[in-house]
Amino acid sequence: MSTATEAQTFRLPDLGEGLTEAEIVHWLVSVGDAVAVDEVIAEVETAKSVVEVPSPYAGVVVTLHAAEGETVAVGEPLITVGPGETSPRDSRDVSSEQQPTGEAERYREEEQAGSGNVLIGYGTSAPKESGRRRRPRDRGVAERPAPATSAAPARRPGSGPARVISPLVRGLAREHGVDLTRLTGSGHGGVITRGDVEAAIPAPEAADDAGSSAPARSVGMAGAQGERRIPLSGFRKAAAAALSRSRAEIPEATVWVDVDATPLWELRESARTAQDPGPGLLAYLGRFVVAALKEYPMLNASIDTERDEIVEYDRINLGIAVQGDRGLVVPAVADAGALTTSQLDERIRDVTARARVGKVSPEELTTGTFTLNNYGGFRVDGSAAIINHPQVAIMGFGRIIDRPWVVDGQLAVRKITQMSFVFDHRVCDGGAAAGFMRMVADAIENPASAIARL
Repeated sequence: MSTATEAQTFRLPDLGEGLTEAEIVHWLVSVGDAVAVDEVIAEVETAKSVVEVPSPYAGVVVTLHAAEGETVAVGEPLITVGPGETSPRDSRDVSSEQQPTGEAERYREEEQAGSGNVLIGYGTSAPKESGRRRRPRDRGVAERPAPATSAAPARRPGSGPARVISPLVRGLAREHGVDLTRLTGSGHGGVITRGDVEAAIPAPEAADDAGSSAPARSVGMAGAQGERRIPLSGFRKAAAAALSRSRAEIPEATVWVDVDATPLWELRESARTAQDPGPGLLAYLGRFVVAALKEYPMLNASIDTERDEIVEYDRINLGIAVQGDRGLVVPAVADAGALTTSQLDERIRDVTARARVGKVSPEELTTGTFTLNNYGGFRVDGSAAIINHPQVAIMGFGRIIDRPWVVDGQLAVRKITQMSFVFDHRVCDGGAAAGFMRMVADAIENPASAIARL
């Protein structure tokens, strides 16, 4: 047995953007496992995204200081690693004040030099009191058993671990009891996707036919008969606070207009080839919105309430509302005003794909200056959206459907969408808002001419 001073305790680092805590989504190591410097040891969920946490130490895992589903404050102990011959023991035998040495010190130096290999903020001083809270388990997964007192065998290289990139896919598998090691991935390079896990989830009928005697899974906290209580995750709490602040502080107004999107639809179809599908409709809409913001810069802004000033931004960071596995997020395409339609399409596809699996950065989630919302993807026509504070406006588009429409005095079937616009009445009046909307609507109804002017 090694002495306590030979073990090293890694505290939850500062994950950036002022975040003070994170929930342990999944441990990727167990007590007794061997770990290397920079090896990912856990997936944690913050109020903004799911983050992989690497280890600053090499050795054998002695203690996991929190269970999956538990919330840990920045600076609180996360994992204790000892030298190779160290046997697991109770965390109370390990000094939580042990400072990093050797490889861990080099880890700190790399981080401070901005190597990009590790998370920022390692070495954050611990708070005086514990910030750890135990959340009710509502994932339908049994509690993680307490670490055994004898060392578990170290992982063997080449033992064939499941090829999973997304922590959300891992979470889905755990929730439904799917053994990832038994799945063959359909993704690139054999990576297991969400679809692979969903296909492996047994149907309820199959479970009934098997005569399972297991009790039904309870969701959330126990409550009165006929109700269930689901605790807000860190992400949901942050979203609730932002939305409540928006409603409380912003005197918003909503306007909308029906737009004939037939010419835009035809332009998009004409640009398609067998080898290249061309830009999507959202890229065209984003391009028109960006052009209108250049004409109405007061809508690409925020309000400094302390100084009673409207702060207009030179760059347009176009936020795209995305419904991901963790809920609604709004990552931004930086400097969208400098992009062509094809470039904007590429950036939108990239950021939305990463947002759906929680892989966008905190910077992408906090630097948007205007939001574009395509709620037509949910097969609805209109929405009085909530402005993404501290922005001052949000534009949304409903589904594009065939409707009767009068063209040159004749009734015709056209592809119509409803465009809604919610704006902060402190930054402009209805005239400016209507002018902004009409500029976008006119571009949709005559896209070739609009693109030629951009």
